[in-house]
Amino acid sequence: MNFIDYYKILGIDKNASESDIKKAYRKLARKYHPDLNPNDKEAEKNFKNINEANEVLSNPEHRKKYDKHGKDWQHADDIERAQKQQNSSRQQGYQSYSGQSHTEDDFSDFFESMFGGQRASGSRQSHNQVQFKGQDFNAELQLNLTDVYTNESQILTVNGKKIRLTIPAGIENEQVIKISGKGGPGVNGGPNGDLYITFNIVNNTKFKRYGNNLHANVDLDLYTSLLGGDIMVDTFSGKVKLKVAPETQNETKVKLKGKGFPIYKKDGEFGDFIITYHIQTPKNLTDKEKELFTTLQKLR
Repeated sequence: MNFIDYYKILGIDKNASESDIKKAYRKLARKYHPDLNPNDKEAEKNFKNINEANEVLSNPEHRKKYDKHGKDWQHADDIERAQKQQNSSRQQGYQSYSGQSHTEDDFSDFFESMFGGQRASGSRQSHNQVQFKGQDFNAELQLNLTDVYTNESQILTVNGKKIRLTIPAGIENEQVIKISGKGGPGVNGGPNGDLYITFNIVNNTKFKRYGNNLHANVDLDLYTSLLGGDIMVDTFSGKVKLKVAPETQNETKVKLKGKGFPIYKKDGEFGDFIITYHIQTPKNLTDKEKELFTTLQKLR
């Protein structure tokens, strides 16, 4: 993986304060935000790099490791532990075998036993050859609610590589999924890192989603609410015909079982669709209508 200079990405120097980092991040995040740069792949790439740089540099502990170890900062603890163990083994070797002649291989034996490294024939295993898992990548993917009503296929470009991804229907907003082995390459033959994708689901419908259930308000005229009748209602999968019971009250809720949103990774299973009736009072009554309502009032 190519080395990414986080300071350069944010346009700050290595002596920048926490306040400088925050200001630089906010300025650039606004400039390259996807909402302000629709369908701009370069802006999307910059936005992801800016977020990655901020995640590292805004954390004092991560920043310290990054300053010391660069692209391998996530392996800082392992690297320093390995170096400490090797130095300790060398000291113990000299103390235990003082006065005897030893080669570099004597000390690499100890290091190999501690870390499981494999020595090449005729050469020694150094701490730089200890295997480490590659860097994990984080990415964000924005989809509309209508996109995740069915299984969705996407091709993502991560670090210059295209990844074909099938997104199961029913995925939640801010849900994170892991794709094993699609992160940065391992160090010294270690396993690749993983790719973590956070989903931002934009509700582009008139329905409200709560988990697997969908909610909607339906206007009901006064006469239908009093006398009952049939109405057509929009659901996510199309229109359905409903029978309204006579004397239906305002804010009455009706549940349509199985007409909600798909349940994640459960093919053929759906949540419920919940309707709330809002009764509309008639306006601009005619004299005759007022007379009839007056008569009705007297009867009641």
